[in-house]
Amino acid sequence: ELNFTGINFHDGQGFMVKAALGAERADQLDNTAICMQSGSTAELNIAHYFRKNDMRYEAVMTDSFEASAEGFQRDQCDVLSADISKLAALRPQLDNPDDTEILPDRISKKPLGPVVRQGDDEWFNIIKWVLYGQINAEEHGIDSENIEAMRDSSNPAIQGLIGRDARTGELLGLENNFMVHVISQVGHYGEMFDRNVGPDTPLGLERGINALWTEGGILYAPPFR
Repeated sequence: ELNFTGINFHDGQGFMVKAALGAERADQLDNTAICMQSGSTAELNIAHYFRKNDMRYEAVMTDSFEASAEGFQRDQCDVLSADISKLAALRPQLDNPDDTEILPDRISKKPLGPVVRQGDDEWFNIIKWVLYGQINAEEHGIDSENIEAMRDSSNPAIQGLIGRDARTGELLGLENNFMVHVISQVGHYGEMFDRNVGPDTPLGLERGINALWTEGGILYAPPFR
């Protein structure tokens, strides 16, 4: 069995459309044809979303996501629906990816994050607080390039994060400056996001709801105190 240590990516079901359709939001998909896998959660979520918004659609049913993607590429439908991350991974593989758009809307919630083996509480706590530390680092402007300069900051939140006046590391069985090592090597949350799935990667994802709570997203973490 596994335990989830926290959420480092808020995913959810969304829509990829043909750019020629001209749709910019999910509520503009009335009377479209949607390729979907029969009997899947995606099928149920689509039915609920369209019914809730008093919209109609034509369901183009297939027996797998791969078949739905093939149908979308062969113009058997206007829209393909799946998790945003799955659509983003598929898009670069299409024959004409620039002729498609992934809409920003999510019609379901799918929080993702690191997991550890149940019963390994020490490792669970370390992973959890590393994630919290990366989120806090971005919020306070600490990144892989300026982490050394931040040692002289008088900001109590920063002093706590880098281990100057907090015992978080000691309580985890680590050095109190453990987040200095983490940030200098892999960066804060935003750096990690951009490097792996951000706009300049093949996935090309915008932060969206994975932005900090101070930047219009829902990402936040408890402080190091």
